[in-house]
Amino acid sequence: MHDGGFAADPHQVYEQVRAHGPAGPVELAPGVDATLVVEHETALKVLQNPTVFVRDARRWTALNEGRVPLDSPILPMMAYRPNCLFTDGAGHLRLRQAVTASFDRLNITRLRRDVEPIADFLIDQFSERGRADLINDYAKMLPLLLFNKLFGCPADIGDTLTGALGALFDGIDVQRANEDLNACLMELVSLKRRRPGDDITSWLLQHPAGLSDEELKDQLVMLMGAGFEPQRNLIGHAMHLLLSEEGSGGSGMQIEEAIDHVLWNNPPIANYATHFPVQDVDLGGVIVEANTPVVISFAGANSDPALSAARESRNKGAHLAWGAGPHACPAKDPALVIAITAIERILNALPDLALAVPDEALQWRPGPFQHALATLPVRFSPTPATRMVSAMQTAALPDAAEQPDRTAGAEPVRQGEPAKKRGFWSTLVDLFRV
Repeated sequence: MHDGGFAADPHQVYEQVRAHGPAGPVELAPGVDATLVVEHETALKVLQNPTVFVRDARRWTALNEGRVPLDSPILPMMAYRPNCLFTDGAGHLRLRQAVTASFDRLNITRLRRDVEPIADFLIDQFSERGRADLINDYAKMLPLLLFNKLFGCPADIGDTLTGALGALFDGIDVQRANEDLNACLMELVSLKRRRPGDDITSWLLQHPAGLSDEELKDQLVMLMGAGFEPQRNLIGHAMHLLLSEEGSGGSGMQIEEAIDHVLWNNPPIANYATHFPVQDVDLGGVIVEANTPVVISFAGANSDPALSAARESRNKGAHLAWGAGPHACPAKDPALVIAITAIERILNALPDLALAVPDEALQWRPGPFQHALATLPVRFSPTPATRMVSAMQTAALPDAAEQPDRTAGAEPVRQGEPAKKRGFWSTLVDLFRV
């Protein structure tokens, strides 16, 4: 599941697994074996049975015995962290309550208003060129910048966070990216303990669960990571569909229809939700040893032949794109609002947007957890980069007065020192200070 063949056509692997039964053996990365569940009913049995199938990766026998390379690119996604993804029972409930209560405080109308100026800023970066890569220029950057806003990141922390998360999911210097991510989030936690604001980080700190700094940092890693990659893929896949012959190029598909189609047929996270059985279990004739990773294929389960009727009717309650059971995605509604708003904004700004290459020329990013476009080249009539003028009048990005002194403006450059390059987030924050 880590080579170019899987990236180009993952369903051939799901069909091979089905030959074994509802689940079968796979290699997630060199030296990392797992059992992949591709049947919908069996996936639900695993997801909804936390007594037998637990999430605590400290049970992972092969990792504990040194049989998994410590530099494996999949470890940041599978190794234990004390957050909602990797905890069970009462510990999971305590952390989950803090997360869900914080998300419940998000105002959906405000969230849409937060997305719009960020979308305008990004569109302004390429609108005069008449061409863009909608993945790396838009679908990737928008959630990164938005999360900086939602989690209350000042400019320099936001720049580090943006770079670290992007590198982590793109598999670029993963160990360094992981270290940078942990360091900048601990700095954010420390800042919010001193100066709480109207943001998710502060809400988590204020929750009665009483999260420690380390616990809060790891909830942020989970929330940002679990939001960034799926959001990038959801926006990218839906844009690809809308611009293809199957979408607006042919049938005039609406944005919500395109998103439903993606959730069924190309879910933003294709394979994940790693579980570890506490004892040897029989999954429809496939024996899975205790304390070995069982990965749920949301894409494989959604394409289960037994779901053909539900798939044809687009029954939203049947697909597993949002997971199921105690670890189901707690941010489904915000994720949909972000994707719909981002897509509406760019289609309205660039009404003649069109694919610049045929479908067969598109490249897919390798990796076991997603079936994701590497790029999405588009063309359109060049337009002036003036959208920020109106956006600056209505947006509510972090107020400079609430930021620590080091983010109130660029630090003076000492003689002989090069000027520090401004990142996307600090540039955007500066625009709203003008």
